[in-house]
Amino acid sequence: MITLETLTNVSRPKKKVQRVGRGMGSGRGKTSCRGHKGDKSRSGYKRRYGKEGGQLPLYRKIPARGFTNGLFRSVVYSINFTMIDQYFEDGEVVSLESLQEKGVAPRRILGGLKILSVGDLTKKVSIEAHFYSKQAIEKLQKKSIAYKVLS
Repeated sequence: MITLETLTNVSRPKKKVQRVGRGMGSGRGKTSCRGHKGDKSRSGYKRRYGKEGGQLPLYRKIPARGFTNGLFRSVVYSINFTMIDQYFEDGEVVSLESLQEKGVAPRRILGGLKILSVGDLTKKVSIEAHFYSKQAIEKLQKKSIAYKVLS
């Protein structure tokens, strides 16, 4: 058990920041650690990562391989019986629109709604969703709760 006596200080002491450009005596004066001339010594310089000054950048040397599903993936919003029981009353319709009205689901869901079987459904609601898990369908059929598969 953790008590006040057993707590230890795990935070590190603050590192002292070396201020540059504060005179020759500071050791970081005159050019302020920037050296003489060139882009990096000027104010407003930004290093552009990936540029290698005339040499072919590394990202262009490495071959593009493989396949990513990121372009084709559609995110599905899933909800389980416990949450449905928590947010809905008897006789209500569980759908994407009703979940968005209650502030449960985000506004933009391109993949649709999936019902999962976690928990128990005690209220008589009708459900309209795009996908159902196999166990969810079995539980809904056992309790004779109306459900509709949207396309």
